[in-house]
Amino acid sequence: MAILRCFSFRTSTYTCALVTFLSLAVGLLDRPLVAQESTQEAPADGLGEEVLAKEVRYERLTKMLTNVKLVGHFTIDGKPLNDLQPETYEIKSAKKLPDGDLWMLICRIQYGGKDVSLPLALPIQWSGNTPVISLEKFTIPGMGTFSARVVLHDGKYAGTWSHDEVGGHLFGKIESL
Repeated sequence: MAILRCFSFRTSTYTCALVTFLSLAVGLLDRPLVAQESTQEAPADGLGEEVLAKEVRYERLTKMLTNVKLVGHFTIDGKPLNDLQPETYEIKSAKKLPDGDLWMLICRIQYGGKDVSLPLALPIQWSGNTPVISLEKFTIPGMGTFSARVVLHDGKYAGTWSHDEVGGHLFGKIESL
């Protein structure tokens, strides 16, 4: 009897789901099945804001990354999350390079007991209006090879990183120098 009730419950649930699906499908039949090109740009950041022109995004990123310090912490995969390591990156200037997604950042990096200043040509891509630093096996002289995805948004940064065989997460605030 219990099996019969369970089967009956499942049948009514499946029937209800099927009716809901068919109702939605019938409602879609009067719409074209081919995607239409939109005259408006796609929303960015999930906030309904229109994607800004490249020049405006570039201007905002230049301002965001000039005379600033990224101050935060990073985790190391396999270590307790309460064992956060401090990190600081100073950026003196940022300038869009003519080639593709590359930006020249004049940086001071304090990491792993090292403290160096150098120019870095970094790829920065866009998710809507949000810049994402996207490194893939990028060698920094004297420091090693890194991969990372770092989102810069609303005065904060967050992402993932790897250095040779070690990796983790990073996050913090973007502060004026």
